[in-house]
Amino acid sequence: MMNPNDIACSACKRKEAVFFRPYSGQRLCKKCFLESVEAKVRATITRYNMFSFSDKIAVAVSGGKDSLNLLQILAKIEHNRPKASIVALTVDEGIKGYRDEALKLASAECAKLGVDHRTVSFKKLFGFTLNELVEKKRQEADVKLTPCAYCGMLRRRALNLAAREICANKLATGHTLDDEAQTVLMNIFRGDVQRLAKEKPVTDKVHPNLVQRVKPFCEIPENESALYAYLKKTRFQSTPCPYAFEALRNDFRAMLNQMETKHAGTKFTIFNTLERLRPVLQTIPSDTNYADCVECGEPSSGGLCKVCQILREMSC
Repeated sequence: MMNPNDIACSACKRKEAVFFRPYSGQRLCKKCFLESVEAKVRATITRYNMFSFSDKIAVAVSGGKDSLNLLQILAKIEHNRPKASIVALTVDEGIKGYRDEALKLASAECAKLGVDHRTVSFKKLFGFTLNELVEKKRQEADVKLTPCAYCGMLRRRALNLAAREICANKLATGHTLDDEAQTVLMNIFRGDVQRLAKEKPVTDKVHPNLVQRVKPFCEIPENESALYAYLKKTRFQSTPCPYAFEALRNDFRAMLNQMETKHAGTKFTIFNTLERLRPVLQTIPSDTNYADCVECGEPSSGGLCKVCQILREMSC
């Protein structure tokens, strides 16, 4: 027979636990679990000095659980900072049968929270949807990039332009601990030390036209984000992107999840190891010098930015 103490909340000692954290040994009731996630986000924000009291924060809201959770928590935090403001940004990539639902969910949550919501589309910005881009690329014989790679480049540009348009000085994204650990391993496997050094909870200010990015959820495991949304009864899009199965990241996600099951805390270990290595990584000379793209004038690490290269390829 199970000891009643084994199912009692480790924090309040009164209510029945609904969640067990293998990496910490904690058992938490609904209230204590929700509070623990919010406290961890606040601690991360403080640890990395992510925000000031007068920031205008653009929050990238896809309609998925992580971004909607982030929006809720930031709205709660910034409520006590009258000089700060939040605007939600959603990118419509033009993925038929997928993005429409997410746009509705993001819009509904923003209305509920009283947060201004803006949508920016690939079609209006670039002249084509992601579906159209993928269709064209699949007709070519020497395509080296996956749909996710193209989408990532275009999404980063779209979010940066939208954040600048509303005069935001911070762009918050819902990257979780899982995302960060996966990115670390991907860069190590590629041997990309430069990118490994650049991936941070708060990006460096490398160009005046690049809005500084922050990741308040970088220490929240994805399964905890999912439970947070479930317990808060948040409606979010759970259907995966139809192109996601082609991404290399899936292999690292599966590998990390298997390691986490066998060795609880693996994802935190990877994340914290990189943070401990940060002082050494910062001594590595960067081979990237940001300048203005020769064609569009946006920040670029080369003469012609990646987005303009894609636009040229699409016009051929």
